[in-house]
Amino acid sequence: MSSFDALIRGLRGRPLRKALMVGVMLALGATSACTVRPLYADGTTTGGLPIKSELSAIAIKPVSTRYGQEVRNHLIFLFGGGKGQPAAPRYSLQLVVVARAESAVQVQIAGENEPTAGTLTMIGNYTLTENGKGAVLAAGERRVAANYDLPKQEYAALRAVRDAENRAARELAQVLQLAIAQEMSQR
Repeated sequence: MSSFDALIRGLRGRPLRKALMVGVMLALGATSACTVRPLYADGTTTGGLPIKSELSAIAIKPVSTRYGQEVRNHLIFLFGGGKGQPAAPRYSLQLVVVARAESAVQVQIAGENEPTAGTLTMIGNYTLTENGKGAVLAAGERRVAANYDLPKQEYAALRAVRDAENRAARELAQVLQLAIAQEMSQR
């Protein structure tokens, strides 16, 4: 006999038992309406299309910086599954990417403070609009950070910053794809 059965039998009076059973049944009925499904499942959005086809219908406007172009290229690949930009897009994505490099650690060498490590923070602002209507469907900001070492050689230090930009751009594209997919699945 389970502890729930013992609780039911232990209650005195039929009305109290009935009230408890009704309460349990109502709680089970309320929780049965909750559903969880994968974001990229073959299910449909409110508009009736699968989320993958909704994402592949997004055209991303050009950006002005090298690291912004990296984010844009990764997003085009992620949205289209490697097919590139859509020929007749239903949606348009305006993307603004900003990167900030900061010295994280400084070591004193020969009386001078010399940076030896840094953190690059990349911030992506996006606005998703519907073509033709101009209605804003989603907007937001996401940020990622990439750490890097700063060696003493000048070229190696420049390359370390470039590699951090590339890593941050790839991560930012993945975060933006997830954010936009979540927004579109809730429509």
